[in-house]
Amino acid sequence: MTLTDTAAPSTSSATERERLVTVARELAPLLRSNAAQAETDRRVPQVNIDALRDAGLFDITKPARLGGSQEGFRTFLETVAELGRSCASTAWVATLSNVTSYTLGFFPEAVQREVMGEDPHVITCGVVTPTATTVRVDGGYRVTGRWGFASASHHASWANVGIPITDEAGDVLAPGMALIPLSDLTIDDTWYVAGMSGSGSDTLVADDVFVPDAHVLSVQDVMQGVTASEFQDESLYHSALVPVLALVLAGPVLGMAEGAYDTVLATLKKNKPISYSFYERSIDAPSTQLSMAEARSLIDQAKLLAFRSADEVDAAAAAGRQMSVVERARCRMDAAHAAKRCREAVEVLLNVSGAGSFAQANPLQRIWRDLETGSRHAFISLNINEEIYGRALLGIDEQVSPFV
Repeated sequence: MTLTDTAAPSTSSATERERLVTVARELAPLLRSNAAQAETDRRVPQVNIDALRDAGLFDITKPARLGGSQEGFRTFLETVAELGRSCASTAWVATLSNVTSYTLGFFPEAVQREVMGEDPHVITCGVVTPTATTVRVDGGYRVTGRWGFASASHHASWANVGIPITDEAGDVLAPGMALIPLSDLTIDDTWYVAGMSGSGSDTLVADDVFVPDAHVLSVQDVMQGVTASEFQDESLYHSALVPVLALVLAGPVLGMAEGAYDTVLATLKKNKPISYSFYERSIDAPSTQLSMAEARSLIDQAKLLAFRSADEVDAAAAAGRQMSVVERARCRMDAAHAAKRCREAVEVLLNVSGAGSFAQANPLQRIWRDLETGSRHAFISLNINEEIYGRALLGIDEQVSPFV
């Protein structure tokens, strides 16, 4: 079975899947031409955002009954990877917005319509870490907090943020998620980084914001597939939450590695020589041939790992089955190793391209910095995910379950 032979998971429509991947690929010239500007501006150019909105690329996981595509996570990864080939920051923003829009399917229909009713192409953002304080009041909560690394926040109308669910005495009952309109939040300019600068992942701030009960869900419930939606037959929204949050990050990372490969391959085909050698064409050197084979294989390994887990998440959701702790931990492991393989591939490609890779005019140096940054997100941290997977394999479930 090859990468292209793998059957589409049952949660996806083949026609819509092909459309999303195709339109993402067709945006390559626009995204590539604006990639340097995204980094300079420290956010994705509006022309990119408008193009993605028009193409429905912020709607991959939204409920179909409200105008979304309601596609599975294999489609998600393939689509976002195409964006990442041309602009890592655009792909990252699309990823974080789409995974936040996926969480809309957990909420009651009235809340979904409140978010999507007037604009089915609405852009969302989110940060699941519960870095906030809450006070229980009549009908909801008063929320104060700061949520860092809020990718897509500059383009979003709603945010899904992590909060502690508390009782009237102030005791924490469970971690929660809260849907809040961006009009109730402010954005603190904090995102000054060496890589992924264009993602504009600044800090969301809430100052004593009222959040109604209907806009709050228990993360523990959602992790067990328990949602508040009236449409319990929508299998996508019963997908394993933590594996999803980890896996989606593999999409832009895969795209960055593919973009690096595309860039080096295009240079080699222009008959680039190897300086201080007798090779007038780099492609004639066995070292170049071996390195390109190694890089291609590493990227393919990364895709196989990521796509395997995406297919398993989709299949389990379609079957109405909760994945086991070991299966969920392996998804995190697959995403982490996919990221590692992509970093290794780009390191090989940099060696092929040589010191010229780091010229500011060369997109390789930006891809390298973006990949080194994005692939180290906590959800795809290799060391932690190896520890979680090892504990799951050894049956130490009580220490693993809250993180998978």
